[in-house]
Amino acid sequence: MEQQLKRDLKNRHVQLIAIGGTIGTGLFLGAGKAIALAGPSIILAYLIVGTALFFVMRALGELLLSNTGYTSFTDFAAEYIGPWAGYITGWTYWFCWIMTAMADIIAVGVYTKYWFAIPQWVPAIGCLVLLLALNLLTVKLFGELEFWFALIKVITIVALIIIGLIMLVAGFQTSAGPVSIENLWIHNGMFPNGIYGFLMAFQMVVFAFVGVELVGVSAAETANPQKNIPSAINKIPFRILLFYVGALFVILCINPWYEMSAASSPFVQVFTLAGIPIAAGIINFVVLTSAASAGNSGLFSTSRMLYNLGRNQQAAPAFAKLNKSSVPSHALVVSAIVVSVGALLSKLMPENAFNLVTTISAICFIWVWSIIIICHLIYQRKNRALHKASSFKAPFTPFINYVILAFFAFLLIIMLISEATRTALLLTPIWFLILFIVYRTKRGL
Repeated sequence: MEQQLKRDLKNRHVQLIAIGGTIGTGLFLGAGKAIALAGPSIILAYLIVGTALFFVMRALGELLLSNTGYTSFTDFAAEYIGPWAGYITGWTYWFCWIMTAMADIIAVGVYTKYWFAIPQWVPAIGCLVLLLALNLLTVKLFGELEFWFALIKVITIVALIIIGLIMLVAGFQTSAGPVSIENLWIHNGMFPNGIYGFLMAFQMVVFAFVGVELVGVSAAETANPQKNIPSAINKIPFRILLFYVGALFVILCINPWYEMSAASSPFVQVFTLAGIPIAAGIINFVVLTSAASAGNSGLFSTSRMLYNLGRNQQAAPAFAKLNKSSVPSHALVVSAIVVSVGALLSKLMPENAFNLVTTISAICFIWVWSIIIICHLIYQRKNRALHKASSFKAPFTPFINYVILAFFAFLLIIMLISEATRTALLLTPIWFLILFIVYRTKRGL
């Protein structure tokens, strides 16, 4: 009898995995760099990218629920575009999360330096080993870990918003001046670095949203996907407004944008400004657990993607083997070994490692999101009756699909223009070329 992944993830797990997927290192650490580039207009950038990704998620939701046999988006990529698309997208998604998990363990090292003067790579490796050990046990334990990690993030952001609003209403004075909504525009306007600065921030904003599609990866291990997946996806707009727009609005009212450091978390800076030094330590702990949480998601998704590739004869058959707890242990261990390269990068180039891996990750995620949108277009055309009967139709299609694809192309052009992201963008096609050559070679055997 063929081994199957267990449907042990309950509704509360799926909801918090969806939240955990949309709040990560990109917001807690990357927001500092994004604010330095765009100033207060960063709020608009988050709204634009968040709106586009909501439509991607609605397309993903409709596709996943159109066939209960789908375990991930590689399945429908192979069906609607071709086996090569399933192969390249599966391996690219694995690579996406490898890069993201690398960024997360690098961030763990950065945050640990707040308390301890030790090399960045030491806590990075320690965190990775701990997460691997916990993930090898059961998928339910992954769900529980992510539930509590995400809950800590939610409570922290809500607390930040409440404290910030109290400071705003009270006209609180900080060392940077009064807390005021005017801080959004009195320091050279909403676009202090012009449209160029606004556009250059998009790479980090895109990275902040990576993982939003994690609900799709957990579909095969979700109890009652027909109810839980639509519920998680439909709450994404509220989460974007609260966790991104709400948090950044408060941060920018408390602290003028030019006071933000690109190298540290704006969350830690704000609580220090509020005159609560112990709170800054607590927030640093929270952002550290946030990075660990995102790393946890990275290990989960890379192992499930390797499992799927092994099951479809697109990777070594060993990756399709499950342990006694129905966890793809071989896929987990190999993914963790590759992620550990992030710790090496952290040692070799501590200043630039984070920016390099986040850019490569963002580019690869744009590929995955584009494949979802293209598959949805083909699905609509080929299965008109199925689309018409869908209980979870994606809105404004097919028009919005074309708009989003054009937007993704625009993002890649921005990354080509920016010196900070150009090298990573020009290197990334090598990955796709290698995959295509390997695929063609395998087909020719």
